[in-house]
Amino acid sequence: MHYQKFIRCIIFLFVFLLPVHAVFSQPGYWQQHVKYVMDIEMNTGTNRFTGKQQLDYTNHSPDTLRKIFYHLYWNAFQPNSMMDNRSRVLGQTLINGHPDWDERIEDRIQHLSPDEIGYQKIISLKMNGIAQSYQVEETILEVKLTKPVPPNTTVHFDMEFEAQVPLQVRRSGRDNPDTKVRYSMSQWYPKICEYDREGWHATPYVAREFYGVWGDYDINIHIDKSYILGGTGYLQNPQEIGYGYEEQGTKVNRPAGEKLNWHFYAPNVHDFVWAADPGFKHVTKKIRNGLTLHLLYKTTNVPEKDWLNILVTAEKILPYIEQTYGPYPYKQYSFIHGGDGGMEYPMATLLKDAGGWMHEWMHSWYQGMMGTNELEFPWMDEGFTQYAAARNWGFLRKDTSADQTYKHEYDSYFALARSNYQEPLTTYADYFTTNFGYGLSSYSKGSVFMAQLGYIVGEQTLDKILLEYYREWRFKHPDADNFIRIAEKVSNLQLDWYQDFWIKSIKKIDYGIDSLWEVSGKTKIRLRMIGQVPMPIDVLLKFRDGSKEIAYIPLYSMFGTKPEEDKNTPRFIYEPWKWTNPSYEFEINHKLTDLIVVEIDASHRMADVNRNNNKLELKW
Repeated sequence: MHYQKFIRCIIFLFVFLLPVHAVFSQPGYWQQHVKYVMDIEMNTGTNRFTGKQQLDYTNHSPDTLRKIFYHLYWNAFQPNSMMDNRSRVLGQTLINGHPDWDERIEDRIQHLSPDEIGYQKIISLKMNGIAQSYQVEETILEVKLTKPVPPNTTVHFDMEFEAQVPLQVRRSGRDNPDTKVRYSMSQWYPKICEYDREGWHATPYVAREFYGVWGDYDINIHIDKSYILGGTGYLQNPQEIGYGYEEQGTKVNRPAGEKLNWHFYAPNVHDFVWAADPGFKHVTKKIRNGLTLHLLYKTTNVPEKDWLNILVTAEKILPYIEQTYGPYPYKQYSFIHGGDGGMEYPMATLLKDAGGWMHEWMHSWYQGMMGTNELEFPWMDEGFTQYAAARNWGFLRKDTSADQTYKHEYDSYFALARSNYQEPLTTYADYFTTNFGYGLSSYSKGSVFMAQLGYIVGEQTLDKILLEYYREWRFKHPDADNFIRIAEKVSNLQLDWYQDFWIKSIKKIDYGIDSLWEVSGKTKIRLRMIGQVPMPIDVLLKFRDGSKEIAYIPLYSMFGTKPEEDKNTPRFIYEPWKWTNPSYEFEINHKLTDLIVVEIDASHRMADVNRNNNKLELKW
């Protein structure tokens, strides 16, 4: 084995074999822990189920908790809910002549009949055997505890609840009109809210994403035996279930009765999803030792070959993914037909069609393992994932140039920057004024943040940042400051300015070539900072004799320089540019008539909103 390959293998194994419950290496960092045991009795005739939930909740915080909160997500799918009202209000805003509401919701919730709405009703709740008083506030359950929970203690909750599966509206539900999948079961159980250094995140379900407590799930689902299930976790009784889960070539021994009990176990995850349909086809593929991919699909709206191609491509790209972003730590992943587009969950995704699966799979890293609060930092969830998916497709195409790999992401950001709907990325997901602004900010500007970081620190340094981020923050709840600190430590550059300008403001980048002139046989070049976001500048210079060089102008606020990226092109480092100076001059040891091209950021990784003034071609 080649030495470097051997070393990479050793590093891979070291990281991969670390305990899943990672030790908190950050001083003062803590996070809560849950252990769910649930038993669900599903009635496919009424689309309702009853549930018993046991929850061991460990308070690792330094605080004494006197109340707790649960999410009751499905109560959003009722007329005049916050989700219903918000969608209809946004629908009154026209963007490019079209209503701005979420097309999956529109005004559908207000038209749901009593047997089509969703609900989650609490029948009883006890803590350590003592009944607790609680109050339901639509999608939030507030529980005032009879006895406080001190730091570093574990309490046990017993809950009985019942629920009705809503008609498919958004994320979860039944009878999707396009896919014809019976049940897409996400946000299906009362889920305790996260408590972190900011306090309780008792966030009403209005539109966006989720935030959950790390822990273990032990789930039993009793459902008609004609139904085939897929979801989070490992099936514990495959020989009783069959349907492709059994050991190949072995006999399936299903128990008598009208129902099967599907027993799943999922360690160290922050949510649990499942889907069920009698018509699912189930295909598995072991793509490396210790990892099996599951594909559950119907051919109602997608050709079978398109579904099967997911497994082929996933196997091909996985080594690159694990080398670039860190090893996938679980034993299985399931691509499941259902949902309302694509929606990610631990160890599984729901897919309306075969497109977009790469994005959803990459959520296993960015939010699945690096469990940021998606509502507070949607750009770290969707943006990082969009960046990774685009980069993966570029690798498969064997063209990783920024122009090709991230073209869609940059073009979408430029559309946002030209609009009146841009808001700072610090905006809470549900608080964006428009869906248009939320989507292009979180997905596009968020992905450009990462691609542009490669321009600032160098691509090889960025790769080291990605792996260090994985090493330090998997199975935790990193925020923007945590990521920036990782990037600073790895790059040995100051990057707080980048966060301040790109994340906390809506200012734009615009640099231009102002003028050129010759003095004593040397050429002076003046650049101008037209926009409000400062950046380090790469200037490509091409000469009539066929040679070229890079003039690298660091940003003063970085207090350092990025490594040389192109070993075939000489690079000359100039004095840093202070962002308070609107212009900058530098000198090269060539006559003016030697020059044929001057170009700012020839790699197109800098999100300059006006590239028309970035390149000057000289005709002599």
